[in-house]
Amino acid sequence: MSSALDDEEVEQSSAPLIEHLAELRTRIVRSLLAFIVGMVLCFTVWNPIFLFLTQPICTALAERGQDCSLILIKLQEGFFVAVRISVLGGFVLAFPYIAAQAWRFVAPGLYRDEKSAFLPFIIASPVMFLLGASFAFYGVIPLAFNFFLSFQSGGLIGGEVAEGVQAPLGVTFQGSIAEYLSLTIKFIVAFGLCFQLPVLLTLMGKAGLVSSQGLGRVRKYAVVAILALAAVVTPPDVVTQIILFTVVYGLYEISILLVRWVEKRRREEEIAEFGEAFDDMADDLADDAADDLASEPDDGSGGRGGS
Repeated sequence: MSSALDDEEVEQSSAPLIEHLAELRTRIVRSLLAFIVGMVLCFTVWNPIFLFLTQPICTALAERGQDCSLILIKLQEGFFVAVRISVLGGFVLAFPYIAAQAWRFVAPGLYRDEKSAFLPFIIASPVMFLLGASFAFYGVIPLAFNFFLSFQSGGLIGGEVAEGVQAPLGVTFQGSIAEYLSLTIKFIVAFGLCFQLPVLLTLMGKAGLVSSQGLGRVRKYAVVAILALAAVVTPPDVVTQIILFTVVYGLYEISILLVRWVEKRRREEEIAEFGEAFDDMADDLADDAADDLASEPDDGSGGRGGS
């Protein structure tokens, strides 16, 4: 009998698991289809996207009187550049739909207060990534490319040589489109991920994993970690590393303020809940006292009735 009951419990518990796995498969398939559609769309317009990404280098070269021309070093390089642009663009286009599918899968298992806590972070994460990517593309990348191009020397940079005069030897930029795209994407992804720091630390603070005091105490270690991060994710030029360090450290300080605000809100909610619980307890005690008084016999009235 006990064996039959155990088998029935196992079957009942496995049914929801199978339903969740089926729903997860559906969400993943839909997300993959959206990604494929976005990738195909971006592949059809990869050249305009690439021309948009070359604006910083073309502007820097134009300021030096040079033509903006990138070369193909390998025969298959152009195709793989188009594929990389398609993959990146397809993910960007499909990300809202993928995030919505992930939220619809997770949301039914959350309480109402948990949904209200996580939803702002899900919205803030792509917004902060877009801010970081825009800051890198319009602010950091032009500075970095100007720094790199400053190492050109001699040759025909910014000038012409008279007829019959031998051109001096020099160092001139002739970039590969694959290397340029890789460097540009590295900048964009690095700054986009670094701008996730306030979102991540605020979420951890809301979950009680970190505190504003703890983040303040490890500030000196955070400085060392940020310096190491700037040295790893950026090219080896001091200007870009200083910019990334300044931005990420500023975001770290902002994260401390946001965690402190979350802690203040949590204390206010706990005080409000304690006050409501105290009021409910006082009302219950008052009701119990009133019931006790109403149930006591009236000795004075009984004595008058007997006389």
